[in-house]
Amino acid sequence: MGTDNETWVREFILLGLSSDWDMQVFLFVLFLVMYMVTVLGNFLIILLIRLDSRLHTPMYFFLTNLSLVDVSYATSIIPQMLVHLLAAHKAVPFVSCAAQLFFSLGWGGIEFVLLAVMAYDRYVAVCNPLRYSVIMHGGLCTRLAITSWVSGSINSLIHTAITFQLPMCKNKYIDHISCEILAVVRLACVDTSSNKIIIMVSSIALLMTPFCLVLLSYIQIISTILKIRSTEGRKKAFHTCASHLTVVVLCYGMAIFTYIQPRSSPSVLQEKLISLFYAVLTPMLNPMIYSVRNKEVKGAWQKLLGQFSGITSKLAT
Repeated sequence: MGTDNETWVREFILLGLSSDWDMQVFLFVLFLVMYMVTVLGNFLIILLIRLDSRLHTPMYFFLTNLSLVDVSYATSIIPQMLVHLLAAHKAVPFVSCAAQLFFSLGWGGIEFVLLAVMAYDRYVAVCNPLRYSVIMHGGLCTRLAITSWVSGSINSLIHTAITFQLPMCKNKYIDHISCEILAVVRLACVDTSSNKIIIMVSSIALLMTPFCLVLLSYIQIISTILKIRSTEGRKKAFHTCASHLTVVVLCYGMAIFTYIQPRSSPSVLQEKLISLFYAVLTPMLNPMIYSVRNKEVKGAWQKLLGQFSGITSKLAT
């Protein structure tokens, strides 16, 4: 960023979802409730895993990381969006916009890699169950988690640095709900072909590569499940992966639709809806999916609630 007034933008204006006041109030209440459910649900999952020793396994170690990422991603976008829904002047300082892009892009990248790591964990659990504890030892799990966090952060840092070096030429109106990378790049008053190529290459590296690893893992998993003779055994193996597979479909689907399009780009409205999906809906649904579809988590909830009821009964008497 230079000192020339033609390139120096001190703040950006987010146009948001709607200019109608009644609609903004309705969306504020809706998103506030969903954000509170997101924070509560994910922290309860983390707490449950910490308290129940039966859940101290690699799968739930990665699920703890996923819950932390979901809460962090939602927090990087929703609080500011809530403030802007009730604000007359929806301004975001230059530095704050850059920070939001860095953190939201970082958390998103971490999640994509983390889901691939979780797919590998499920592959070992189903395809090589006798050696599961030997392969998925604590050291490997820690290294895989660190790899997820580092790769997502580095990718985000590179994109943020490249994006905010573009001259904006006083273009400060971002037609989006947040400082999303495609929306910010559109403000540049120079040719951004190279930026779009970098976004495409990065998406292939950090989105499509993990996605392909997930596909390969599940091809092997499904092949192994089909070889199981007993119906009960197949059901048990399927339930081991069902929750993760549901989250994979939710998370990868729209990201691929948004960033991997060689011939066309999604409309501005589509970009806004996709961002809402990732910031509001997905982080809220993930803990529900793992609670409803997972027998171990439901059993842990029942045990914890039973202990709580016992303590309450003793205090009452």
